[in-house]
Parts: sequence; structure tokens; C-alpha cells
Amino acid sequence: MRDPRASGPARRALLLAPCAALLVAGFSLPPGQPGQTPPSGTTAAAAPTSTPDPTGPALRRIDPAELRSAVERAAEALSVPGAVVLLRTPQGTFRVATGTAELGADRPPTAADHFRIASNTKTMTAALILLLAQDGRLRLDDPVSDHVPGVPNGEHITVADLLKMRSGLYNYTDAPELAASLDADPGRARTPQEMLAVAFARPPDFAPGTAYAYSNTNYALLGLVAEKAGGRPLAEQFRDRLFAPLGLAGTSLPGIRDTALPEPSSHGYMYGGTAYALLDEPYPAGMKADIRAGRLKPTDYTRQNPSYATAAGGAVSTADDLATWIRALTTGRVLGPAAQQQWRDSPQAEDPAAPDGQRYGYGIARQSFGPRASMYFHGGELPGFNSFIGHDPDNDVTLVVWTNLTVSPDDRTTAQAMLPTILNRIYTGMDLPGAY
Repeated sequence: MRDPRASGPARRALLLAPCAALLVAGFSLPPGQPGQTPPSGTTAAAAPTSTPDPTGPALRRIDPAELRSAVERAAEALSVPGAVVLLRTPQGTFRVATGTAELGADRPPTAADHFRIASNTKTMTAALILLLAQDGRLRLDDPVSDHVPGVPNGEHITVADLLKMRSGLYNYTDAPELAASLDADPGRARTPQEMLAVAFARPPDFAPGTAYAYSNTNYALLGLVAEKAGGRPLAEQFRDRLFAPLGLAGTSLPGIRDTALPEPSSHGYMYGGTAYALLDEPYPAGMKADIRAGRLKPTDYTRQNPSYATAAGGAVSTADDLATWIRALTTGRVLGPAAQQQWRDSPQAEDPAAPDGQRYGYGIARQSFGPRASMYFHGGELPGFNSFIGHDPDNDVTLVVWTNLTVSPDDRTTAQAMLPTILNRIYTGMDLPGAY
């Protein structure tokens, strides 16, 4: 499970992680053309008109045709079989679906299709932990050893350290034997305890609280903390405390032996073995040549058992549900006022030398777009799917992107690689490199 926020081989350290840093200084973009009718496959509620822009100076006028064309170009350049973009702004809701949900079938994906959301699950795990703290069932400064025995340095690692990726614990998905095991027996159920044993067999990377390092081990542990504090299985707590109150009928945490996706759903694909998603390994030159020549086809990973991801990335959802979820989480519909303020204030600089760079907090990353906008966001990646969810509370912008190809032939996580193209069409004065 790697961190897909960086581009190229350096971004391939972790699988279930947030996404590419979003802000790059640029020049003003030309305005979109208002009032165009969306082409087939794109919908726009409260479609733009020729009246003065109601959204303020931070946002461009969304041109549905331009947005669709840009998404299609990006998907084609990244060799993505299928992609969905769901954008909600004060102008309305815009949906773009391109390609197919299943190779060999003419079945366009939709915002109602179920897919594996990978590390976006962390936003849910963190929210549940904060609800349990709100209930008085745990404290964020509790040592993890109060809840889970046998954790290296557990008496010095707090629940907050786990939430903010500052425990120093080895990331179990970096272990090459896990990728080999998944390839050898992709349907086998794997427990959080098994995954933690992989992590605990290696020495910690640093002393608790002294640095940031994205590690799925933190959230596998938080799942066990939540089960002990809440007294019920994680899936039940997710359902009753998060999904049902928000009407997220398409969102669930599958059982440990459940490898199916609810219908409607998309298949998920990746070139090569699981290690290309879990480990820091770019595709070899010969493999890239075979992909480009059509000699190597992507593998269908739809039914690889995601139980190894659990609280770190095992949930299933839809674009429609995720848009509702990330906006509700950011705007205070999930947590009480005090816990919400803790959550909003939790992101801290990942790199102390870059205090204005990307920040990570309680299961959420935050990136500023200058003085007028910032986005709370996360991303997800596992074999078969790549995705992004984000909400900008300053401008009431919600964005969900998912693709059914994990890594492009040129080593980029595909949904994250589409972000510059999309963000350039949302915000004025933004010119992110790598756009299509």
C-alpha cells in the first residue's frame, strides 16, 4: 500500500494513501464558456447560465463540454479502461463517465457503481475514533497499549500518533512477502492481527511522535482500538454510526471472506503482480514496452480479497456516496462541535522544512490553493482501483475521482494523475503541471 501523492517511482512507497500534492504556482487560465449543454454521459444539475458568476472569484465557470473533453483526454493518455468524475460546486453537480466498467464489454461506468475505495477508508476509521472519544470511550492521548497489547513502543504511542501517522511503526504493506502471498493466494482471508505481526517483526522506523511516515499499520491498529472501545465489530460501527445516518446505502466494509462487489459495480485492473501496487517498484522497461505494444494485458484484480486492508482501506462505496461523505465530514455533520474543531485543526506539516506544504491529520490531508481556497482530501489505491475524494469548505466544492486501473503504463497512479486536469478547470489562476 503506497502513498500515491507523488508522481513517478517516488510515489510508490505505500498503497492506501492520500494523493499528489495539489498546489503549484501558475498563471491565470482562460474562463470557461457558460451555458453549453452537457454531451451524452455528462449531467449538470442547476446548469450554468449567462448570469453573473455566483461562485466568487476563486472558481471558474464550469463548462460541462470542456470538462468532459479534458477527462476523456486524461483517461486516454493514462490508458484507463474507465473513469468517473463527480464534481459539485455552487453551480450544480457535474458527472463525467468515460470508458468501460469491464474490459471487453460496452458498459460505461457510473457514479452509482461500487468500487474499492482503498485508503479513503481511513477518513471513516478516524471519524469513528473521534466519535468514540466524543463518547468518552477512549482518549486521543491514550497509549495504544491500553487498547491493544503487544505493540512495539505501545506505551509511548498515543491514539493521536496513529491517527496522524506519527507512530514510527513499520508499514506492513512494504513487506515483500505480503505481495507474494497475495499473488499466490489472492482469495485468502487475512486478519488485522496477521498484518500487524508482519509489521511488528520489523524494527520501528523512528521514535513515536518524532516524525511523519505514512503507514497502514497505524490504521490497522486503529480498527482494533475502535472494536475494543466500541464493543462491536468495525463493520457494524461503520454502518450504524457513519453510513446509515448519512444515507450511504452503497457504502460498506465487507466481511473478511467477502470478495464480491455489490451491483452495479466496476471491475478493477492492474498490470503485473501485486508488488507494483504495494512496493516501490516502477515497471521494468521491457514490461512497459510490452504494455504499449499490447502484448501484456492488465490483470483483473476485482476479486482479490481486500481483508489485508481492513480499517486502513477495505471499504466499498460509490462516487455518489463518497461525495456525500467527504462533504458531511468536512462541514460538521458527522462529529460534534468540539470533535469537529479537533479534526479540522489536526493536519500538521508532513515535512517540517516545508511548513506551508501538504499537511496530514486525523485521517485527512489538507492543501491550500492560496489565500482563497483549501481542500481537505484523501486518496485510495489498491490493486484494481485508484481514487480521490476532497471538499473545499471555503468555496463549497466537492470532488470525487475514481479509475479502474491502478497504475498507468508510465508509473502514475491514475486518478491522482487526472487531478491537475480537473483542478485547473475548477479554480481560477491555477495552472498545475501535468494537465491534459
